[in-house]
Amino acid sequence: MPIDPAATLAESPPADPDRREARDWTRPALAGLLIATAAFWTIGLSRNGWANAFYSGAVQAGTKSWKAFLFGSSDAANSITVDKPPASLWPMEIAARIFGVNTWSIQLPQVLLGVASVALLYFIVKKSFGPSAGLIAGAVLALTPVATLMFRFNNPDALLVFVMIAAAWALLRAVDTGQARWILLCGALLGLGFLTKQLQVLLVVPGLALAYLVAGPPRLRTRLFQLLGGLAAMIATAGWWVALVELTPADRRPYVGGSTNNSFLDLTFGYNGLGRLTGQDNGPPGLPSGAPGSTSGPPMPFGEAGITRLFTGESGGQISWLLPAALIFLVVGLLLAARAPRIDPQRAQYVVWGGWLLSTAGVFSFMSGIFHDYYSVAIAPAMAALIGIGTTELWRRRDATWASATLAGTTGLTAAWAWILLGRTPDFVPWLRWVIVGIGTIAAAALIITAALPAVAARSRDIAVWAAVLATAAALAGPLAYSIQTVATSRTGSIVTAGPAVNRDGFPKPPGTQAKSDSTAGAATTPPTGPPGQQAEVSAPVITVLMDRANTYTWVAATNGATDAAGYQLATDHPVMPLGGFGMDPWPTLEQFQRYVAEGSIHYYIQAPHRDFLPPNHSGESETDRIAVWVKQHYTPTEIGGIILYDLTKPI
Repeated sequence: MPIDPAATLAESPPADPDRREARDWTRPALAGLLIATAAFWTIGLSRNGWANAFYSGAVQAGTKSWKAFLFGSSDAANSITVDKPPASLWPMEIAARIFGVNTWSIQLPQVLLGVASVALLYFIVKKSFGPSAGLIAGAVLALTPVATLMFRFNNPDALLVFVMIAAAWALLRAVDTGQARWILLCGALLGLGFLTKQLQVLLVVPGLALAYLVAGPPRLRTRLFQLLGGLAAMIATAGWWVALVELTPADRRPYVGGSTNNSFLDLTFGYNGLGRLTGQDNGPPGLPSGAPGSTSGPPMPFGEAGITRLFTGESGGQISWLLPAALIFLVVGLLLAARAPRIDPQRAQYVVWGGWLLSTAGVFSFMSGIFHDYYSVAIAPAMAALIGIGTTELWRRRDATWASATLAGTTGLTAAWAWILLGRTPDFVPWLRWVIVGIGTIAAAALIITAALPAVAARSRDIAVWAAVLATAAALAGPLAYSIQTVATSRTGSIVTAGPAVNRDGFPKPPGTQAKSDSTAGAATTPPTGPPGQQAEVSAPVITVLMDRANTYTWVAATNGATDAAGYQLATDHPVMPLGGFGMDPWPTLEQFQRYVAEGSIHYYIQAPHRDFLPPNHSGESETDRIAVWVKQHYTPTEIGGIILYDLTKPI
């Protein structure tokens, strides 16, 4: 006779999981998890160098100028901002002000945000599902390859993920208490998320809002008013900075990097907003037709948009190891909670994490604009929570045939998917995929035997425990191997991925983005190469030239692109003007640049050896093109160590 999963709620253990499990081991286990996570993520942190030099240069600027700190400027002279709001820079800039500008002061705050994310996820899941579920959720987050990558890297995603988890925590506190203050706190945290990476934080809002509408204790009208209050808190928390930028006269603040008209609202709804979703205006401003990321011509491949995007290409190895299992556990969990009271806190968590997972994964899968594989770190907390919850809830019901069968099937599916993912990098630990399939098959068979033949298996409980151990090993071995490889090799540049490289036709890797291991997780890395912003060292002779009377100039040099400019800026510890910002921003114009030169504000123009994101034979003319032509017509080039400089104080 088939068993109705919803009916098994009556057979479920008591509502308070802490009373079901001995608690004397939970604090040491949590401490061990957090210490191990922190230690793992800090191993070889210095090999990442400046990581993304674009943001490291902005951190350096923020240590020298409070104005640069406030606006998120690329340089201390406040010429132009980075292409995101500044909140993610603030923790790194504070650390760098205290400990100096170096690899550790910039990237260690990211590690701490990651460890805090693991801890907070543990406490959220533990409250409704017990410490075992919390520990599994925390461990899964810590071992997700893309999380290992981004929590030891200086992109904005580390703070964004922590803030989103904190918003979920506040929302679930509101579900428990019905108090409006928690909704207001949730809104404020989402506002901080907006100041971190703009509209991406809104991807978790549907799940949060639905959870409170479904499970909030007050009556419906009160719940709606409270959610409106949370919206107001979000707008207020983010709005003060937006208003500051928009109301400050343009000549008294840096140009808004990434915008077409020096407006943060244009950046929000254009390049970093609807352009990411629709593919219109999906490249940095000013890209000519046919350039990767432009609205016409052959686009730069960001993976095929569609339901399989997160399971194919590089993205598969970043996040998808346990995604099928998380989706299965979500469905099972909602069935289990189907007959629960409206305010049931467990169902509220299923709605929060399920809404987070589905909305974020759905947008990432189908967005037509710029998509980078590391964006998928935003999915990791929801996936990890559902794995922790689903595993423990089914394990507690393993005496029911349907529960053991679901665990067995999920284990087999997860092992099979790991076999497929590892097959995409055949030279990377080639034996591992076979081991995973083997132990996954044994674990699945053992789980079925203990449920179907309890009388035959005299030691069915021991067999079930060993099956659980093997299932855990099969599920986590692949992500762990990818994470170890990520820690063991350098990651630098603006586009990075975790684990060994996956060959993908038509997706050229930018020079110097990261060194990849060819065989094992512990293989030696190759020295990074490329222009200064891509981690090649600036030669001593070039530094000597740039440092000549450096304090008498506002900018010791100007060069195309904020990434290259940051490399010289970090090497000299003096502002370097990034012409065109990160991409091809229409700033400065040729006329503005000529005025700066006439005023004696810029010492050198450095000819860029490449153009960020542009193919060699692009068409069209930008402001940086016009500036380059003008400089070459009026100044004499000097080559130093393969770098061509023009002294702007000595016209022809």
